[in-house]
Amino acid sequence: MAAEPLPLVQLVLGPARSGKSRWAEHLAAVSGLDVVYVATGPDLPSDGAWQERLERHRLRRPSHWGTLEVSDPVALGSSLRRLSHREVALVDSLGSWVAGGLDLDAARWEQLCQGLLVDLDQLRCGLILVSEQTGWGVVPPTAIGGVFRDRLGTIERLLVARASVSWLVVAGRALNLTAVGQPVPAD
Repeated sequence: MAAEPLPLVQLVLGPARSGKSRWAEHLAAVSGLDVVYVATGPDLPSDGAWQERLERHRLRRPSHWGTLEVSDPVALGSSLRRLSHREVALVDSLGSWVAGGLDLDAARWEQLCQGLLVDLDQLRCGLILVSEQTGWGVVPPTAIGGVFRDRLGTIERLLVARASVSWLVVAGRALNLTAVGQPVPAD
């Protein structure tokens, strides 16, 4: 299969276990570029279930893909800016990135998001961002859960506006939102 040209930024959204990471991995694999998998989650060596999840993701990726671990939310944009035009970064996931910044106050969080958007405007590499969809049903029972949901939803809306293509993956099916959807008017 011939490599397809990769849009500069693709956003892959979906609920838990939808197949969004697998779809993003497919997009990276067919890009024709060198893939750098960017892990945004913490290591958590004492959490056995988390370690099993990380290992499943590692085993699924080709061995020739590079890996970049960015557990500090502040470092994501600068890490991506170091990649070249011959590479595509697969960031998995924005949910882990948001979770890593939950201890930041609202003003600092806003600065971090604006800084990431500026960094994305300076990228030379292709970019595939994976993000979890939250808030489709139950309201989080904790204040921090509400902060997570609101922050993730806000950064996703900002990123969709910058993405060349946005995907929604549900129950193992990828839908091209850019092709079938209409932008919601701004606030």
